[in-house]
This record gives sequence, structure tokens and C-alpha cells, in this order.
Amino acid sequence: MSIQDQVIQIIAEQAVLDPSDVTPDSTLESLGIDSLGLVESIFSIEETFDISVPFNANDPSGSDFDISTVASIVAGIERLIAEQA
Repeated sequence: MSIQDQVIQIIAEQAVLDPSDVTPDSTLESLGIDSLGLVESIFSIEETFDISVPFNANDPSGSDFDISTVASIVAGIERLIAEQA
């Protein structure tokens, strides 16, 4: 399973959606994910990929981790994994 597929699966679970309803262009807001769902998604992503996401739930806009779309989240995760290698 690709990183993108895994991220879509995690986000779909948080949004209580079918993974086919989540596209790379989807925003978390458009999927109905609130701040608590976002935090739970980040925790799940960290656990799944064994990474630490530089994200502050109290100041999402001040983070270097782009959460604007599913594709940007995937790109950020790929970058973090590459930095750990």
C-alpha cells in the first residue's frame, strides 16, 4: 500500500467516509474533519509511519507541516520519511 493510500485510509476513518470519497485534492474541512479529528489523524499518521509530525494543534497556521489538502499531507509525510532515512 502506498503512502498516499495509507493516508487516505487514515483520513477516511476519521471522517467516517469510504476511502474512495477522499481524493488528493480534498481538504480536511471539505471532508468534515474538525480539530479533534485532525489531531487524531496526525497521531495515527505518526504511529503508522513511525515519524514525528511538526504540527501544533493550537497554532495550525504556524506549522511547517502543510495540512491544506490530502496531497500536501502526503507530500509532507514523504518528506519526513526521506529525512529519517
